[in-house]
Amino acid sequence: MSTQAPVIGVLALQGDVREHLVALAAADAVARAVRRPEELAGIDGLVIPGGESTTISKLAVLFGVMEPLRARVHDGMPVYGTCAGMIMLADKILDPRSGQETVGGIDMIVRRNAFGRQNESFEAAVDVKGVEGAPVEGVFIRAPWVESVGAEAEVLAEHGGHIVAVRQGNALATSFHPELTGDHRVHALFVDMVRGNRAAESL
Repeated sequence: MSTQAPVIGVLALQGDVREHLVALAAADAVARAVRRPEELAGIDGLVIPGGESTTISKLAVLFGVMEPLRARVHDGMPVYGTCAGMIMLADKILDPRSGQETVGGIDMIVRRNAFGRQNESFEAAVDVKGVEGAPVEGVFIRAPWVESVGAEAEVLAEHGGHIVAVRQGNALATSFHPELTGDHRVHALFVDMVRGNRAAESL
């Protein structure tokens, strides 16, 4: 097993890219921005940040990233989506905008902006399965929630009776933004997923 730090990309088309780069570096990964299809080849995992899901979708198609990203995720590359990134990883959106596409990878139905508008943003303590210690401080900004999950998806956290964190295989998604709090435990969970996947591939 390689002890070299995993290389994890952050999809840098729109959204809070810098904060994820900082959080990943704090979790002992080599973090780099990814904008072009060819940059997907050099990474062990990818974060899809929060932002505006329809904009990220359209830019991913425009930049030619959508199809190769789908292929990498389908082939098992670890991927983590926060907020808009959760929407991007859903196999189905309950209320999609016209022409909105997703990468898919998690058998879940997601509702966009479910927790309210920008001025209804809030923070809440969230117990996340797999994250040891105190609850994670979740920052919810125009956040989605998960309406339902399929048999292969594991619910990691709920808030207010709604699913806000899900994992399926090598795909992880949260409604909230852990990158905005200075608490890097969720990113460390994802880095561990990437390390585990890389170790399995090297066998």
